[in-house]
Amino acid sequence: MLRALVRLDVDITAVVTVADDGGSSGRLRREMPTMVPPGDLRMALGALSRDDEDGMLWGRTFQHRFEGSGVLAGHPVGNLLLVGLMEVTGDPVTALDTAAELLHARGRVLPMSRHPLDIVADVTGLDDDPRAVRQIRGQVAVATTPGTVQRIFVEPALAPACPEAVAAIRDADVVTLGPGSWMTSVLPHLLLHDLASALSQTPASRVVVLNLEPQPGETDDFSQEQHLDVLVRYAPDFRIDTVLAHTGAVVLPQRLARAVHRAGAELVVAPVGDPSGAPRHDPVALAAAMAPVIAAAVDRRGGDRAPLAGTPAAAGIGQGQMTSEDEGGPAWR
Repeated sequence: MLRALVRLDVDITAVVTVADDGGSSGRLRREMPTMVPPGDLRMALGALSRDDEDGMLWGRTFQHRFEGSGVLAGHPVGNLLLVGLMEVTGDPVTALDTAAELLHARGRVLPMSRHPLDIVADVTGLDDDPRAVRQIRGQVAVATTPGTVQRIFVEPALAPACPEAVAAIRDADVVTLGPGSWMTSVLPHLLLHDLASALSQTPASRVVVLNLEPQPGETDDFSQEQHLDVLVRYAPDFRIDTVLAHTGAVVLPQRLARAVHRAGAELVVAPVGDPSGAPRHDPVALAAAMAPVIAAAVDRRGGDRAPLAGTPAAAGIGQGQMTSEDEGGPAWR
């Protein structure tokens, strides 16, 4: 999503989850439990890095992972730099703004909270008794559970949202939600009270971008309309204006249209998938589909430019369903 939005004339703010506990981020969280995990924030910054010589060099360096078998092996340079900046400045927002300047980023990246969060889920299907409910803790564990997620929530439940993120959402012309891991990257924004209130009360147009396919573990066998129904169930006060779906991912168009109508939204179906057939969004096609949606929203508000708060999975970053950093870094399909 961010790689699509940088192709448009908009002011971008990416609001990113801070519950990652896999790979490099998980290792850093265990060593520094009060620090927000840097991995998803790093990926957002990388997607926004400017495509000039300096921006590309710093972008590649930021994403570079140390090789070998020592204590640094597997850590991306950007993760260590962000953690160092957070320690020096004492504030993750200041650290991210500083890193954004270094990368010549074409937008701002904010954490959904200044406090690290845990994703917790009630899951069935893990015991002989199919009705038995077990509680699974951690983003990676929830994203890869072989059971069926019945309920999901974040802890601490009363953690304050990042005030800058709340302000960006309230001031935006357009807010995007998705694509991303539905349970662990998209829903958390609607589970943190202050952020959910901002998303419900903002005068911005709200755009939900559906994933191209279900994610094993989180959304096995989910149809497009089930992804949407889950959002409505968890956040009944969240008004949706537009639902964007990929042409090739819509199996039952009438059923999806009915679900979108129930949500009070307009359905836009466009070829936004990768032309190769790989299960990921194409940034160029996604930008083309988003352009008229953003233009209409700005016209309605009478603005001359478009502040935009993106929440991926990241904040919708690049593609659509996020895998753990154990798989080589967050990636959206």
